[in-house]
Amino acid sequence: MKFIDEAIIEVTAGNGGNGCVSFRREKYVPRGGPDGGDGGNGGSVIFRTEGGLTTLMDVRYRRHFKAGHGGHGMGKQMSGRAGEDKIVRVPAGTVVYDADANEVIADLDGVGAEWIAAKGGRGGRGNQHFATSTHQAPRKCEPGRKGEAKRLRLELKLLADVGLVGLPNAGKSTLISAVSNARPKIAAYPFTTKVPSLGLARLPDGRGFVIADIPGLIEGAHEGAGMGIQFLKHIERTKLLLHLIDPLDHAHEDAAASYKAIRNELGSFDKALLKRPEIVVLTKMDIPEAQDRYADAQKKIKKLGAKSVIAISAAAHDGLDQLLIEIGKALGAS
Repeated sequence: MKFIDEAIIEVTAGNGGNGCVSFRREKYVPRGGPDGGDGGNGGSVIFRTEGGLTTLMDVRYRRHFKAGHGGHGMGKQMSGRAGEDKIVRVPAGTVVYDADANEVIADLDGVGAEWIAAKGGRGGRGNQHFATSTHQAPRKCEPGRKGEAKRLRLELKLLADVGLVGLPNAGKSTLISAVSNARPKIAAYPFTTKVPSLGLARLPDGRGFVIADIPGLIEGAHEGAGMGIQFLKHIERTKLLLHLIDPLDHAHEDAAASYKAIRNELGSFDKALLKRPEIVVLTKMDIPEAQDRYADAQKKIKKLGAKSVIAISAAAHDGLDQLLIEIGKALGAS
């Protein structure tokens, strides 16, 4: 499935129905009074979050969402029917912006959340409401009010407890497939992961947590280089970052340089990310050359301020139990 994390749509609520001008016409009631009914209220456009949705694909390719109009009032004090609401189902984590002002107007960050995106117009009153002691046969009624119409921009920010970051081919996809139910594509070339992957993992104490594999960043991503910038927003909601580093990365001088490169991208995008709880994970420890570099890499990375540096081999399932224990401690304290 193609990952869609942004959409611009238009929502239009239903108009309220018009009130009715009517008078009683009964055989044995010589002076029948006004009995015009009220118009029905227009339907609203309502956003509702659902846990099974992971993209904005459905709303992006539809674009226009309209609720039903209210029915007009009728005689015998009969009110018009209410317009049908339009329910728009979106993933949890959807942020709604006013597309013209570019201002956040709703943040739907929980499953089952509801928000009225466009409120239906109120139905007009029938002439039964305008009778007075001095004016007993009013021919006045109210028109229904128009429903709201808005142009909105939707942005999806994944909801995850743990986010995996690192340079391309650092082993993020292998790790998430080893500790969770996610099954991303794994291959020996950069940018294997084209879209974020969510997985459900379990800690040794039985607690579950959601882990997200964020596609690989490169230097300059915050300026638009590579493909990482479009996914950096998904890291903003995570409680804990796992920073994966390949000690055999040949694009940088050493593991410490790889660590600094990604930290720079995170800080350039949002300085608050540099204060997020973090565990540095040195990967591919099933390879002898990576093992030889571990001690030096750990020493240099800790000098840069990292508090926790763990060595693992996700492919061989070595070190994963200790990593999960550390994740549990960090989530328990966050």
